[in-house]
Amino acid sequence: MTNLEQSIMREIAALPEDRLANVLAYIRFLKWGLDLDEKEIEERFEKSWKKVRARAKKLNITQEDIEAEIRAVREGK
Repeated sequence: MTNLEQSIMREIAALPEDRLANVLAYIRFLKWGLDLDEKEIEERFEKSWKKVRARAKKLNITQEDIEAEIRAVREGK
């Protein structure tokens, strides 16, 4: 095991148990990006956006709602 791998393992070992799933998800996210070409990434991105738009429609969330929420966060409300 390299020094970098050992450092990573020490950092992971110091995390609370409930954060380990996040670390695993992030590692998988990083690996996923390595295996795809740009076209594949764009296709998955578009597919994800379609799901988001369908969910927003189902929940009756409008573009105006989203923009208002963003403004509120930026203004610290």
